[in-house]
Amino acid sequence: MNFPSMQIDREARLIEALTPVACLIAFLAYGIVALDISPHLPLIMGAAVAALMGWRLGHRWQSIEQGIIEGIKISLNACLILMAIGLLIGTWLAGGVVPIMVYYGLKLLTPGIFLVAACLICSVISLATGSSWSTAGTVGVALIGVAQGLGVPLPMVAGAIISGSYFGDKMSPLSDTTNLSPAVAGAELFEHIRHMVYTTVPSYLIALVLYAILGFYNTPAESGAGDLVDLLTVLEQNFNLSFILLLPPLLVIFMVIFRIPALPALLAGGALGGIMGMVFQGLSLHEIFAAAQSGYVSETGVKAVDELLTRGGLESMMGTIALILCAMSFGGIMERTSMLAVIANAILTVATSTGKLVGSVVLTCYGMNFIAPDQYLSIIVPGRMYKNAFQKAGLHPKNLSRCLEDAGTLTSPLVPWNTCGAFMKAALLVDPFSYLPYAFLNLINPIISIIYGITGWTMVPLDQKIRNQKSEV
Repeated sequence: MNFPSMQIDREARLIEALTPVACLIAFLAYGIVALDISPHLPLIMGAAVAALMGWRLGHRWQSIEQGIIEGIKISLNACLILMAIGLLIGTWLAGGVVPIMVYYGLKLLTPGIFLVAACLICSVISLATGSSWSTAGTVGVALIGVAQGLGVPLPMVAGAIISGSYFGDKMSPLSDTTNLSPAVAGAELFEHIRHMVYTTVPSYLIALVLYAILGFYNTPAESGAGDLVDLLTVLEQNFNLSFILLLPPLLVIFMVIFRIPALPALLAGGALGGIMGMVFQGLSLHEIFAAAQSGYVSETGVKAVDELLTRGGLESMMGTIALILCAMSFGGIMERTSMLAVIANAILTVATSTGKLVGSVVLTCYGMNFIAPDQYLSIIVPGRMYKNAFQKAGLHPKNLSRCLEDAGTLTSPLVPWNTCGAFMKAALLVDPFSYLPYAFLNLINPIISIIYGITGWTMVPLDQKIRNQKSEV
């Protein structure tokens, strides 16, 4: 059906551009809080309001539909990686890869130091690989399992995993967002990384202190040594725990370090996990395929272990992928009908000082993660918006690139329907709203960035010679 256009398409007024956003917030709040449902249908309802507003502005359905398709296309790589992670978790559970990481984690870690250790471990792995997703989907899964065995609250653990994973993702030259931010802002990669040290390192140190305090005050009153021994015994009895089983995670880490794209690296790791299952656990090829497709089902007879190890599989990611598609449909319509641009231009009018400029970038990045829910869009769109504003204010481009990472990269996993938030929920099985209060790095870093903008500290001015050259261009 071809819906008629009411008029020649025109630019939305601010109130019109904000209407779909306000409706989306209302739908999500009522659906999630009052009805206790997933965000899928509220997002579809929000997209419908955005489409109706676009039609009212004169956009034909074909144009709106193209916006939906373009929005979904942006998220397809994330969807493919989610499918690969689901497959990998299934084969790693069946093959004994996750069980051996849980086994030695239970032996080596204690509840008091667990949160700090989880953050540090994920930081190192993510810094080496440049990928928060690969870190959370592999090491993070094992750490969640260890935490269950030790009795450490899972939202706290997920927050520590997120903080560590995004520290490395943000500071690694191998990270796609670390390369994207300076490219959009017009800065150089390594000057961008050096400039981020001023905001990221203090935030990281504060986060570690807070995790140490949480660990001290949340250590179980009883050590649960007997239960821990029982868990270790069950794992020993049901899996052949050989050190060779650590090869799949090592393979994934090294492949990503050597710049192999995430998707083939994860698929290779999943395939090797399946091979480990046949060689060391005596599983048939049919059982490996079943674990990769539908997830691994633990049947040890011990409830704690079975709950810990029953998960994964390609099918387990379908709900998350549907959530991403719904969210990106809304974002695609808002982008196609230029309603996002109208909101952005309104924000620019109030950015009259360095502090307000930095604050506007941070809030815009967070807003993009909320209403056009993709990490890359939260960097690209604000980067394009504020590039000239930073130049006119006499600020070096690396100030903008730092703000984009401080807010765009770090707030993305805090929104449940964002591609990053949806992925973390699927991998760690903890809702983003639950781990949000404990993702200390992700919460503190944007605040420090705003403080620096207000005070002017570390805000590097644009070199006069470069400024003249840019003005001539």
